Order: sequence, then C-alpha cells, then structure tokens
Amino acid sequence: METSDQLGFQFRPPERRIWTVSALVAAVRTHIEREYSDCWVEGEISNLRSPDSGHLYFTLKEESAQIRVVMFRSSARLLRFRPENGLHVTVRGRITVYEEKGELQISAEFMEPQGAGALQLAFEQLKARLQAEGLFEASRKKPIPPLPQKIGIITSAQGAALRDILNILARRHHSANVLIYPAQVQGESAPTEVMAGLRHFNRTRAVQVVIIARGGGSAEDLAAFNHEGLARAIAESEIPVISAIGHETDFTIVDFVADLRAPTPSAAAELVIRSRQEIEAQAEELLRRLERAMRYRLLMARQELTERAQHGAFGRMMDAIHRRQQRLDDLRFRLEKAQRQVMERSLRRWETASAAVRHYDARRRLRAVRQSLDAQTASLAAAVRARLLASRAALERQVASLEALSPVAILNRGYALVFDAKGQLVKDAVRLSPGDEISARLARGKVRADVRSVEPGEAESPSQKTDTSG
Repeated sequence: METSDQLGFQFRPPERRIWTVSALVAAVRTHIEREYSDCWVEGEISNLRSPDSGHLYFTLKEESAQIRVVMFRSSARLLRFRPENGLHVTVRGRITVYEEKGELQISAEFMEPQGAGALQLAFEQLKARLQAEGLFEASRKKPIPPLPQKIGIITSAQGAALRDILNILARRHHSANVLIYPAQVQGESAPTEVMAGLRHFNRTRAVQVVIIARGGGSAEDLAAFNHEGLARAIAESEIPVISAIGHETDFTIVDFVADLRAPTPSAAAELVIRSRQEIEAQAEELLRRLERAMRYRLLMARQELTERAQHGAFGRMMDAIHRRQQRLDDLRFRLEKAQRQVMERSLRRWETASAAVRHYDARRRLRAVRQSLDAQTASLAAAVRARLLASRAALERQVASLEALSPVAILNRGYALVFDAKGQLVKDAVRLSPGDEISARLARGKVRADVRSVEPGEAESPSQKTDTSG
C-alpha cells in the first residue's frame, strides 16, 4: 500500500490567523451591528445610573439573563417618564459592543413602560411625589372669596374660553374687574408663561382670585398642566387659584394642587361668581385641525431629517462621539469610586486613631489630625475635578476634529467630488477622455456634464483643470 509520501503528496497544517484583541472585538461588533441593527427588547430595569452628562446606563434583566443598555442624552431627553429600578420596559435600539470592556450592550433610541403609556406613568410618578409632600392636603388650601371684585385670568388671548368667561362675568356680575394675563396653554412654553402670570399677580396684588383656564383636549394637549414647576408655583401662591383645565373627566396635576378645581372652564366662572360657560366647539375643532397640520409637518420634517442622518459618514462620526462620551462617563465612575475608597480609608484611619487616644487628653493632637485630613480631602477633590475638566476638554477637542473632517464641511467650502460614468472618484485628468460623461457632487445637489477637453497636470498641482459642458 502506497503512502502519501510515495504518491508525491505533502500535507501541510492549516495556517493560523492570530487576532489582536481590538481587531477581534471590532470585527464582532461590526457583525453584530449589521445583524441586529433594529431590535425590540423587554425586561426589568436594574443598576440605573444617570450622570450629569444626561446619558442613561442600566441593566435590562429577566430571571435567567441580562444585558447592559446605554441611552445617550439625545434620546433620553425625549422620554416622557422617569426610568426607575424595577420598572418593566420595552427598549428599541441596536445591539453593539462596548470595545473598552468587550461587553455586549444595547444602544437604545426609544423606551416605553409596559402596561401604561409614558405620559400616564409620568403623571402617576409626579402625583405620588407631590402627594407625599402634602401639596394635595385640604388643610393647606386657601378659601375662595365669595364675591371678588378683581379677578385674574391666565389663559390664551385667542381662546374661546376667555370670551365665555368675560360674557358670563358681564352678565352675572358686571361690576367685577377682570385682569387678563395672556399665556400659551399648550406646548413646551406653556408652563413657563403660566408661572410668569402667577408671579405677576402675586407681586402686584391686583386681584383677589386667579383662574387658570384651558379647553379640553388629549393627554398630550393637557401635558403642560402636569408640570412640576407649575404645580409648586400654584402651591406657593398667596392668592387663591381656581383650575379650569379641560372637560369634566380630565384631571391634571394642577387640579390636585389648586385651591379649587372646576370640572370645566364654564364651571370655574360659575364658581368664582356663581357662573361660567364651556369653550366653543368650533374653536376647539380649529385647534385640533391646526394641531394635526402641525404634527403632519413635523412628521415629514423628522422623516427627511432621519433619512439624511442615516448617511454612513454621519453614522460613523456619531458612533465615534458616542463611544468617547461613554468612555468619559466610565472614567468618571472609576474616579468617583476611587475617591470614595480613599475617603473611606482616611475615615477608618481617623477612627482608629481616635479609638487609640480615647482614654487620653489628646484633643489638640486630634484637632491637628482632623485639619490634615480635611486638607487632604480638599486636595483630592480638587485633583479629581481637574482630571474631569481635562477629560472633558480632550473630548471636546476630538469632537471638533471630527466635525472639521466631515465630508459635508469640505464640500461647503466650495470643493466638489467628480465621478466618472462608472461612479468611481476621479483624481487624475488622464483617466478621462473628450466625450466622457462625468458627474460632480456639490455641497447641495449634483451636476452632470460631458468632457470637452483634458489637460493633464502634476498629481498635487492645484492648477489641474477639467473643462466640462452641461
């Protein structure tokens, strides 16, 4: 029987491919992000951390498994509820790998609680917190004057509710003086404007009672009146406040804090001088139509922005920024942990020294030791702050460098990218011939042209030119 050597064959062992750690982690990360670019995952929040950077870090777990989650500030600030440990949520994002530690994690872009909507959960959380502080207690609420001569109204100047209130007041108590503070009653600026009206009336003491009015709407429409700052401003008001928000079945945080809650805007006028009417249906319909139109325009604009943001170059830039932001937070956590450990060791040394001299009259020596410990603690805190400031400055420089290298920024300075008929980038005029079709990408838009003549030049000469005709 012939052997492999007699037949002339030679067996060679397979070549080994040796990876570096960073190359292996990067390859795994690229594969995972490509396969799991959009995932919905549900679980229970644990180990929640929310540093000053605005990012959220937590673990999503169930009985037999867990995975880390990071939600960067751009997504976290859009949450309508406050994440808490033990809360069961659904998270949407992409699966990635944190290369610094080689850990699998979810880069979350959206999160919602299970069983209740985000708005409802935020409402319940704020309600429970304020109720625990005693802001809903009847004992702290002020009585409403039975027949006030001066009435303050905080509402929209264009709303039908204001006209109804004025008509009822004129018909039932024409001698009453009304002061109107116009304010937005929907949107992000509404709580600030309503609080400004409350401060104005409390400062001038020009009225005896204040009515905060707004017509009915959806939970999103009334969200401005579930604002914690507005609730505390009403609780601190020295003038009695009547809330008249939405319809009879609508409840907001303002209704619980106000000195008197009217089921409807019309009922508020009836309570303040025994009369008030409901907002006109036509104005409410116009408001809803305007809201739908605005939401449609915002949706289209958001879709266009999302399509542009999905360009590969921008994705890589934002990914690099997010990794550096995550590394900065990780360094901060480690510094804070080290600081706590040093302080704990110092405290233990102090306690040991105190116990050793407890039976002796050594007050002066203990005072000197305490002063030294305070000085060391202050020096350590100053060093930690300086290290954090240096890390932040380095990150900002890196972000500025990335933005300076953006291809769009280069195009905005007047440069253009020229491609041949096959879509390949043209760097040398010798590759073109008269009559070839070319295309050029500018900062805004593209142009197509035919080559009329070619003038070869040196590789790095800034005078290289290509004549085209569209």
